[in-house]
Amino acid sequence: MCCFTMMVVLNQDVLGQTSSGHLDISTYLELADSDIIYPSSEQIEMLKKVMPKEAFQPAPKISDRAYWDAIANSELGQDYLVKANELLDKKPEVPITDSIYRLANKDGNRGIYKPRYYRTMDHLEHFILGECLENYGRFLPQIISYSNAIMDMKSWLHPNHDDNDNGVLEGRRMTIDLGARKFGSVLALAESLLEDKLSVDLKNRINENLQNRIIDTYLKSTQFLDENNKWIKSTSNWNSVCTSGTVLTTITSSENYKERLATVGSALNSMVFYLSGFGDDGYCSEGLGYWGYGFGHYLYLAQILHDYTDGQIDLFAFNNADKMKNVGNFPEGFEIQNKVCSPFSDGVSSISSKGSNFANVLSAKHYGAIPPTEIRMEEAAEQLIAWQNTDMFQVAETATTSELPNHTFFNEFGMVISRGKQEAPFSIAVKAGHNAENHNHSDVGTYTLVLDDEIMTGDIGAPSYRAGSFSPDNKARSSWGHPVPIINNTLQFNGIEFNGIIIETEFKEDKDKVIMNIMPAYELPMLQTLTRTMVNDKSGLGSITIEDQFIATEPVSFGSAIMTLNTYEIIDDTTVILTSKNHKVKAEIKSEGFEISINDVVVPVAHLREGGPAYRIGIDAKTQVEEGKLTITYTPL
Repeated sequence: MCCFTMMVVLNQDVLGQTSSGHLDISTYLELADSDIIYPSSEQIEMLKKVMPKEAFQPAPKISDRAYWDAIANSELGQDYLVKANELLDKKPEVPITDSIYRLANKDGNRGIYKPRYYRTMDHLEHFILGECLENYGRFLPQIISYSNAIMDMKSWLHPNHDDNDNGVLEGRRMTIDLGARKFGSVLALAESLLEDKLSVDLKNRINENLQNRIIDTYLKSTQFLDENNKWIKSTSNWNSVCTSGTVLTTITSSENYKERLATVGSALNSMVFYLSGFGDDGYCSEGLGYWGYGFGHYLYLAQILHDYTDGQIDLFAFNNADKMKNVGNFPEGFEIQNKVCSPFSDGVSSISSKGSNFANVLSAKHYGAIPPTEIRMEEAAEQLIAWQNTDMFQVAETATTSELPNHTFFNEFGMVISRGKQEAPFSIAVKAGHNAENHNHSDVGTYTLVLDDEIMTGDIGAPSYRAGSFSPDNKARSSWGHPVPIINNTLQFNGIEFNGIIIETEFKEDKDKVIMNIMPAYELPMLQTLTRTMVNDKSGLGSITIEDQFIATEPVSFGSAIMTLNTYEIIDDTTVILTSKNHKVKAEIKSEGFEISINDVVVPVAHLREGGPAYRIGIDAKTQVEEGKLTITYTPL
């Protein structure tokens, strides 16, 4: 047994690196401890061969005037200094009072703290880099003031991410969230770049805060999987965002080589979980907005580890280069048409021209995605990468356009986009999926129907993030608020086993057809079959049909809904006219086995990301029946 173990370790020493000296991530992951995130001893030995003994330097220090003066004299550097100077008289907006923190924790009102947090961090980032560019000392008083203000905060968390008893605020525990990781990153950059511009006492205070609030709590959670930092095994954007900030903070500020090894090793193990949230075909169930946020931070993690190890750790390919390429090209495949996409889960309905597009820039470089025509960054860490990789951050002079295919089929998650090719294209995105997806809405079978550049009906998107937005009782987060069946007054259940299965597809030039079994999304033993069929007839102006068919062992009540954010007119029990800003669509309703009535109500959710109000036009069988069929045919007018 001992001899066998020794032989395995020796062999892994050989297999742990590729012939070019790069870390073999597949071999590395095979050596992980299955119970914890913290790297195994074999993994640590592999990392020692590729990680330097020194801490990471995210950019040259301020004393490297040749580097910083060159940037300062560039157009980009001058633009950055203009913005930094505009902020110079702004005061830090933290700490917030305990009463505001507790109120935000209780009510979930992000507006009373979040803008203050992020303005404070943005200003400090600009002051730090502004001082590096200028080197006159003008920004130092604000850097000192802001740094101390941040460290005076009892908690770096978003208050609504604390527990109900405000355990972090009151000092009973420590954890990292989307806000804490950025507070830590900003302070780490200040300490790393500014050298003796900061006093020894201030630098010591920064390092003590980073050790306590970021490094120690992270490494503890990776070893023991305690109540804190549960995102380390998450498939959502939280994992990549919090991990990237934690890694930057640790490899930059920690003087302990073992801590840096353990943090990077844990991050690699943790990213297995994050990347498992994507299909092998690249599908992101969180939607396009969270693709940009989450995958953007993953790519930022990949870049800093590439820079730190001189390219020997390659997260751009990770252990599946083909999948990573598909993930990098997800936005193009997810577009329905005319920059419109489906707001499934907590996604967005448009390809945004706001916020960071760091993910798009690096995806163009590493995965052949469409290059952006502008560069937008939100964090200093991104800006530092851009200044050091100017060729990568050159914008395309003209927008690259490619004709979207007639259909896109994300097979693994069961999501289909069927695109019309009319002058005003009439198209639909429909998904099977399962009810344990990130930001789950219990919405197996949901769809989004688009005419030209307007969503006419279908998924109404997510509730705005405030008190009650994540409650299972929130109507916009349940199947009641989606265009899917309700049977015996029973909604879909939550869990990965409550899913939809695409059982047949037919894709032709003039017609697409998708049949899915959505019965598993319900816990109704009397159901024998429940299928949803989508047909997109692309001839003429187009028509799209949604047909639900069911068979039960006993009479059941049955209903579905037309969901919309547009105005509408109920002509009779078989006809509804939907009217958007520029278009009209007629919905014709037919039933077999039962008569129907239409009952429309306002969705009782005051704040929706897509606007509002939203309406549920309920279509209900007047009697209970053992089997039946409900068909809605949408036609442009």
